[in-house]
Amino acid sequence: MKNYILLYLLMVLNCAAFAQNNDIWTAFPNKDTTLIGFKDQNGVIKIEPKFTGFTTARKFENIMAVSEDENGKWKSYYLTKQGKIVGRDSLYVFDNSPDCENEGFIRFTDRKSDKMGMFNSNGKIVIPAQYSSLTKARNGMVVVLKDAVKEQDGEHFFWKGGKEFLIDTNNKVLIENFSFTDDLNFYSLEKSKEPSKDQTKDSFLGLDGLYYSFINYEKEFKYWLKNTLLSDLSKANLEKHSFDKITYWKEPNGWISESKTKFINQNYTYLKLKLQELKNPKTDYFISSDGLNPFIFESSEYSVYFNNCNESKDWLYPIKSIIINPKNKADFKQDHFEFLRTENGYKLIGISAAKDIFK
Repeated sequence: MKNYILLYLLMVLNCAAFAQNNDIWTAFPNKDTTLIGFKDQNGVIKIEPKFTGFTTARKFENIMAVSEDENGKWKSYYLTKQGKIVGRDSLYVFDNSPDCENEGFIRFTDRKSDKMGMFNSNGKIVIPAQYSSLTKARNGMVVVLKDAVKEQDGEHFFWKGGKEFLIDTNNKVLIENFSFTDDLNFYSLEKSKEPSKDQTKDSFLGLDGLYYSFINYEKEFKYWLKNTLLSDLSKANLEKHSFDKITYWKEPNGWISESKTKFINQNYTYLKLKLQELKNPKTDYFISSDGLNPFIFESSEYSVYFNNCNESKDWLYPIKSIIINPKNKADFKQDHFEFLRTENGYKLIGISAAKDIFK
């Protein structure tokens, strides 16, 4: 009987520990909002406010980049959920923001060699600092650039030369001479003995002799646009392929959100006419890629499309924008249609018109 009780207690403790490890902590400010700390899901303070605004994480899942003022000196490092400090003064910073974890991995920079590597959720180096550049972990894979030369262009720098590889998070090379593009959906990976015949996919020969095929967002969107949306511009189909709310620009109020049903009913004539123009080969338009704007799409219904640092997850949920140029070249205003890739396909989510016509 004692053995059963002991076994039961061990199971309870293990479950409690597992729950604690999966408890995402949320940032909160001190009284004068100059510092931030973190609370668990029950409101229990796990870290008293001590981190500065350079600590961009708003949720603490496994590992994060932090910065604090210690006796008038700034110090930065990576902090794990277990309180382990690693990578002192080795933050990877891009566009004035430190890296944010993805899939439990976070990038760092070795200041002495100016090379990049990656920590796992326990603060262990799983990819050594031997690369000029590397992407976030995406479906357990990372695109790396090796032996490139950094060149300066005013305030900005760029990499020249080098060789790209696709590796896994154990630093194992999967594909050599990998031509990286932001339009690849790494979560759509399929392996086969032959290249994929799907016109929306790109295939690459791996070192294991198999072809790695990924959906190309650009190809996927163009195929969807032609065969799903433009083939049926009825109200019902437009509504089916729209986000629950459509955000549009209207003077002098700026961005406004409206239910898709109401917006489409009130502006159907414009929507149909402008989208029909895309069927005409003479129409001057182009498609661009971006992420969901966190300063416009702020409410909780959009939270799934942002990471712990409130950055758009454009590697999973890109925005495909159709920009239609005016027929009159003297007119510089354009029509913009923004489509968000969701788990249920592309959805019309944002519009700005060349003329202030929305009702």
